[in-house]
Amino acid sequence: MNNGIIDVPSRYSVPETLARLQSILKEKAITVFALVDHSGEAEKAGLKMRPTQLLIFGSPKGGTPLMVAAPRLAIDLPLKALAWQDEQGQVWLSYNSPEYLQQRHGFPAELMKNIAVIGALVQKAVE
Repeated sequence: MNNGIIDVPSRYSVPETLARLQSILKEKAITVFALVDHSGEAEKAGLKMRPTQLLIFGSPKGGTPLMVAAPRLAIDLPLKALAWQDEQGQVWLSYNSPEYLQQRHGFPAELMKNIAVIGALVQKAVE
């Protein structure tokens, strides 16, 4: 973990990695709020960037109690997963550690279960 960010290697491309994650989220009835294609937008602006895409997702039922307990947590919710490719061509799926978010915002430990699922979702997406 680096500054609260967990990086998980993926054997798939950036778009494939996020497509797999989106499929898992759909199965679990977790809402996908947005897909931000940073590298695609860079290309439109005439700039070069390795593949980098951000998926924003969550569940109001799970996230709302967290934000009620710690309103500033809304800056970090909904949850996010960043798929990106490094200089060697390795694709990574990165996300904020739930423990880091709890430490950062001080919400009650019993609410950790509301966001702790992200690790399992990411792991399944890269299998």
